[in-house]
Amino acid sequence: MTKHIFITGGVVSSLGKGITAASLALLLKRRGYRIAMQKLDPYLNVDPGTMSPFQHGEVFVTDDGAETDLDLGHYERFTDINCSHASNYTTGKIYSAVIARERAGGYLGKTVQVIPHITDEIKRAIQSAETDDVDIVLTEIGGTAGDIESLPFLEAVRQYILEAGVGNAIVIHLTLLPFIRAAGELKTKPSQQSVAVLRNIGLIPNILVCRTEIPMEEDHRRKLALFCNVSPDLVIEEKDVKHSIYEVPPELAEQELDTKVLDLLRLPVHRLDLSSWDDILDRVLHPDRSCRIALVGKYTSVRDAYKSVYEALEHAGIATRAHVIVDSIEAEELERSVERLKNADGILVPGGFGNRGVAGKIKAIRYARENNVPLLGICLGMQCIVIEFAQNVLGWQDADSAEFSSSTRHPVIDLMEEQRGLTQKGGTMRLGAYPCTLQKDAVCASLYNAETISERHRHRYEFNNLYRAELEKAGLFIGGTSPDRHLVEIVELHDRPFFVGCQFHPEFKSRPDRAHPLFRGLVDAALSNRQPED
Repeated sequence: MTKHIFITGGVVSSLGKGITAASLALLLKRRGYRIAMQKLDPYLNVDPGTMSPFQHGEVFVTDDGAETDLDLGHYERFTDINCSHASNYTTGKIYSAVIARERAGGYLGKTVQVIPHITDEIKRAIQSAETDDVDIVLTEIGGTAGDIESLPFLEAVRQYILEAGVGNAIVIHLTLLPFIRAAGELKTKPSQQSVAVLRNIGLIPNILVCRTEIPMEEDHRRKLALFCNVSPDLVIEEKDVKHSIYEVPPELAEQELDTKVLDLLRLPVHRLDLSSWDDILDRVLHPDRSCRIALVGKYTSVRDAYKSVYEALEHAGIATRAHVIVDSIEAEELERSVERLKNADGILVPGGFGNRGVAGKIKAIRYARENNVPLLGICLGMQCIVIEFAQNVLGWQDADSAEFSSSTRHPVIDLMEEQRGLTQKGGTMRLGAYPCTLQKDAVCASLYNAETISERHRHRYEFNNLYRAELEKAGLFIGGTSPDRHLVEIVELHDRPFFVGCQFHPEFKSRPDRAHPLFRGLVDAALSNRQPED
């Protein structure tokens, strides 16, 4: 029988439930268990695909094309499992399924209500992660205990645990112990009240994980155990890490969180092997060189908007035993001056939607091309490479994307013919994993050491093949295409140290112990191009 772990949060949001869940999943996997992970989000959007990065951060895309919460990126990076549509459900998705079933007569005339129909649909969502090759499912409940919108999810979890029976499902509650600096004290009262909220709806946490700035004292542990109705040895301290989120799994392992979970689930405790993770941490904590990457984006004021990009750069640093310093630059700033790029050893231009900041991205790309600075352009970044090349090498001053200009005579980026006339926002997106064939003499072919690859996409506009011959003749090398050669996936310049643009999002497949080849290539080139310090 598949066992279940539910992770809830209390006191405040953004405590790191996703990282805690992913860290525990890593430990359980390293003990030989087959795990699956999912996130239940209380917001009404069907998925985060149309949400602003300023509101929600990054949209993480799975192989099967699901637009999901960024916590799924943590799940994949920590555990090296691939998530799917079954890994992320929202209130909007749940209600849409219930309403569709009601419209089709699926409830046989019954009055459709939150209980039992919405909660039953949530339980079906939880069950969707159960397969024959999964031993333990970890389900993170988004939001904070006490939120109105979270109530149906917490009620569904209560029912699920009751139906599963003792020893088959547990709750881990992540909470905050605020440090009152003026008094010099940690306070447990908010956590007590948060647990009281759960107990009022019939959920009693089996384990408390307490986020804290400073170490807990034994008195805190005893007080939390007494008032939250858990054993003192099941109150786990999760102190803020100093350098990297990859420090969290060993710290939780040191407190035996994983063995305590297995005991509660009545599962045998196998040997834990974290040797490869220890090597990752050693490389993070003890780099022997450094480089500076300028990240030229549209949403740099919100770090989570480029979460996977930052992580992929760190992975490349791990692979090269280097400290990768990321200088986040708002693209619009470069429209006035490119001065900030002069200290960059490499430049990364990530994806985005809309024309704000595009002129700054194009200036950054031109600076990289004219000054031999290593460059990686991702999605919109690749499209901007094509636009910049057409404007400044071929001399087509009005060259642009049809997304930004309907009057350009040179729409070097455009919709595919079959997309024209479609207006639904999601209807024209290329989402999920697609194969790509690499040219034998492409820089990327040597980086991947492969002829065919699979990468995840999230975009609407494509390289316009009407201009392909002229762009290639002028020196823009097509390094990768769809297997039928119709869609351009990778462009390169071969007279530069590293100058690559890809239509897909390589950051989604990067792992701490397996840096993505394109990010590794950028960091390698940046290390070779290291600029002297001022």
